[in-house]
Amino acid sequence: MRGTNAMIAGLLATALLPVSPLFAGSPIRLAGQLSGLVTDNSGHPQSGAIVMLFNKQDKLLQRSGTDSAGNFTFEDLLPDLYSVRVNFATFVPAIKEFVSVKAGMRSLLEVNLSRVFSSVQLVATTPTPGGLMSDDWKWTLRADSSLRPILRFLPELATQRAAGLGKTAIFSDSRGLVKISASDGAQSVSSTGEADLGTQFAFATSVNGGTHLKFSGNVGYASASGSPAAAIRTTFQRDFAGTSPSVSVTIRQIYLPFRGTPNDANLPALRSIAVSLADKTQLSDNLSVEYGAQIDMVSFLDRLHYFSPYARLNYALPVGNLDLTYTSGNARPELGISQTDQNADLQRDLTALSLVPRVTLDNGRTRVQRGDDYEIGWTERLGSREYRVSAYNQSVSNNTLTIAHPDANLFSGDLLPDLFSSSALFNAGRFESTGYTASVTQDLGESYKVTLTYGTVGVMARRSDAPLTSNADDLRQLMQSEQRPAVTLRASGTMHQSGTRFVASYQWADYSAALPGPQFLTQSSRPGPGLNFMVRQQIPLIPGLPWRIEASAELRNLLAQGYLPVNLSGGRQMLLVNTPRSLRGGLSFVF
Repeated sequence: MRGTNAMIAGLLATALLPVSPLFAGSPIRLAGQLSGLVTDNSGHPQSGAIVMLFNKQDKLLQRSGTDSAGNFTFEDLLPDLYSVRVNFATFVPAIKEFVSVKAGMRSLLEVNLSRVFSSVQLVATTPTPGGLMSDDWKWTLRADSSLRPILRFLPELATQRAAGLGKTAIFSDSRGLVKISASDGAQSVSSTGEADLGTQFAFATSVNGGTHLKFSGNVGYASASGSPAAAIRTTFQRDFAGTSPSVSVTIRQIYLPFRGTPNDANLPALRSIAVSLADKTQLSDNLSVEYGAQIDMVSFLDRLHYFSPYARLNYALPVGNLDLTYTSGNARPELGISQTDQNADLQRDLTALSLVPRVTLDNGRTRVQRGDDYEIGWTERLGSREYRVSAYNQSVSNNTLTIAHPDANLFSGDLLPDLFSSSALFNAGRFESTGYTASVTQDLGESYKVTLTYGTVGVMARRSDAPLTSNADDLRQLMQSEQRPAVTLRASGTMHQSGTRFVASYQWADYSAALPGPQFLTQSSRPGPGLNFMVRQQIPLIPGLPWRIEASAELRNLLAQGYLPVNLSGGRQMLLVNTPRSLRGGLSFVF
């Protein structure tokens, strides 16, 4: 019996011998690679070119040089989006953003250096080395002009060469976005003057890789006259030597809604032209700066000209990241838009385009709301949690308050019909606000996040000892700047099965005695007062259509919080509303 057991054990060991090497093989690679070939216009490899790899925050991760065949490789990269910059001698630097690196895959780039327009193209994504034909051999074939015709099995490259465009297309990385929306009332507008006229569109393309052109618009119609209300914005951006200077021109024309009063017929259209300059540069491995300025020319009852500079500094500390922000003049909510989305630049242009100047009247003279904002913040991620602490100081001139459904003869010469609703705008004078926020964000798996924020918000409070309001000056004396504590709970995520994306938030504050003031902050998450919901649902693609479709719904301030009643002389009452309750939905077509 003992001999039989020994014989069985020996047979099992012999049978398992050829199986064990299978488990001892190389493990599955979770990291990806990024490789490329650098050539000139004639297709000759360029040895010694400097290639720099940046993450989504524009922080330098690795630096490499091309070998004698013009090749470079970055290994052991976590799956994410990266940026690549190539500098060499007298050539114009080549820059490629949003390069996707996937687990166990190698992304292959083709870099063409030129003294006028350099370009970078993503030509293929292949498994990491290990096949019969190595990537070195593939790049050798690509670099040899006599063997290059065999690569014409790629339809895109073959079409380009047949059209006489050379190695790469003139226009690349073209993207488009169209939004069609409607609300329960007139056009939607936030407390900062960010308006949606009904139809928004944006288009962006790259010219030879390093030059970017963007065109966006916001189009609607006046409620009664049918006159077109539109805003158009064009942007030209050039990637050069580690910087990205851009120039934008924005033109707006908006008509006031007609409410039947004699003064409405005499009010002209609001027209404005804005020219802005912006740049972003990496000063060092840990320090980057984004800055710019804008000149606005507004024509309404009077002609106004004003200057709006801004700057944001980001510094990677040994522990956490520090950001300093300064804005003057116009609000800059587009600075808080995350750059992780491939269409983030289109969203930033649409947000900047929608910021209509907050025009008011002061004794019959036209005024524009302007603010000076200083912010400092520190962010650190520890595992699945992210912590942020920030402080701010705001000083707003010509602070704008909204009066819901006012009488036609109320405050003559100091009340202006709102451009987008049946309310009216009132110039409340100066507004001062200093506060802080502290937040913690907890990741719930890969798809959900919950954020808890505590801090202070600036409000316009009502003086308890002020007399009844009889004119515009009395209302200005009635309101004063105060700080109130606020707690905000925010949840966001994406449902895998349906692809539904949602954001829900509730902000608690003392709304019974105060009205939230204007928000000039540039933070990425700035939930409004009360209860808010935003839902986006991707619609299944119809075969043959070159775009994807998203349905969206946005519900703001569902509980109608932040409404402040004010008693007038004669027993009348008016309602101050800075963030009205609204419901808005629409469709987005993403190309």
